[in-house]
Amino acid sequence: MRTKYLILFLIISMVSFAQKERKYIRSGNNAYKTDDYSSAEVEYSKATNENNESFDAAFNLGDALYRQKKFDQAEEQFSKLSNYKTSKENLAKAYHNLGNSQLQQKKFEEAIESYKSALRSNSKDMETKYNLAYAQQMLKKQQQQQKQNQNKDNKDNKEKKNDKNKDKQNKDQQNKDKKNDKKDKQNKDQQKQNKDKKEQQKQQQTDQQKMSKKEAEQMLKSIQNDEKKLQKQLKGKKVKGQKIKVEKDW
Repeated sequence: MRTKYLILFLIISMVSFAQKERKYIRSGNNAYKTDDYSSAEVEYSKATNENNESFDAAFNLGDALYRQKKFDQAEEQFSKLSNYKTSKENLAKAYHNLGNSQLQQKKFEEAIESYKSALRSNSKDMETKYNLAYAQQMLKKQQQQQKQNQNKDNKDNKEKKNDKNKDKQNKDQQNKDKKNDKKDKQNKDQQKQNKDKKEQQKQQQTDQQKMSKKEAEQMLKSIQNDEKKLQKQLKGKKVKGQKIKVEKDW
């Protein structure tokens, strides 16, 4: 008897949980239809709390997140659905929406794999085929852009390196020019000093020559004066000698 009551209690509990789950799902669906995706998210979350194995509740929750452009959360939610025990058709839908969430985030390689997984569960889904082709095309463009950016970066780095080398060369040349200018200035200063020294020596020689000439003239003049004095003295003596008459004393 106790076993029967226990089984009956479990059945009633399961029915009660299922009713609450369906109630939250219906409430979420009503909000979803009015584009109130935030409220729909809340209701679907309640449904998953009542039954964490409910594919419908989990799938709809992922949809509500996607509609709110919460693509990273939607990706995480749809990724969980791959572990649910459900039909291939449901798995195909889950992988399809997983690919869409990844596509919105420009995760093209991941989206391609998700679309391929969807097609393995439902190979006739034309929308998935179209999205797969689109993702492959976008991946190709992304790779080309990355290659162009890489080439541009390499070119820019090369130009920067060349500019850096040019700057270094210019700086070295400027330093060299400064050294040469300094050396030229030193040479000019030395030449000026040598010239000034030569001019000074020349002036000294000229002054010495002038002084020697002047001294010579003075000496000559002094000699001439001395000679005049001597002649005058000699003349004076001669006159006096004429006036004196010496008488012999016989």
